[in-house]
Amino acid sequence: MVQYTLAQSPEIILTVAGKDSAKARDKAMDQLMELMNAGQLPTELEEGFGPQQLIEVKEPTTDSTGGEDAITQAVQVLSNLATLKLKVQESRTEALEIRKALDVLFSDESVAEEEIARLKDGFKALKNFAQANLRYQDARTKAEHARKVLDQALESPDNPDFSQKQKK
Repeated sequence: MVQYTLAQSPEIILTVAGKDSAKARDKAMDQLMELMNAGQLPTELEEGFGPQQLIEVKEPTTDSTGGEDAITQAVQVLSNLATLKLKVQESRTEALEIRKALDVLFSDESVAEEEIARLKDGFKALKNFAQANLRYQDARTKAEHARKVLDQALESPDNPDFSQKQKK
């Protein structure tokens, strides 16, 4: 069975046997015409309204599928957080060294050309660290929700104090 509705009247549901197809949409249009002829359609349809404008009503997905999708997404978010944390850690030392060396640009002391060249080479590392750090901070915020989703999924009626352990 397939069901259709109208954008103009979502309360109207037209049910037709079979799958969504041109034939099923034509049958739904026949039902729609019957409603219109009987004066039971609460809205006026524009001229040129056709079967392609019918909206298929999908059955809501089961909670278990939605829950599984949420778990999969939570794991992906946490995996991304782990990757970003490693990137930040790997690039932090070099970036902080470059950051300290930047102060020489703001002093009145003369600077050797080699030191300026080293700074210019280090700007890429500094930029990469700063961008990775911002992405990590953003991912960490999102990961808090992901951790809660996983904690809820890991709760078990057989292990009621799991959530108590996690809160400590």
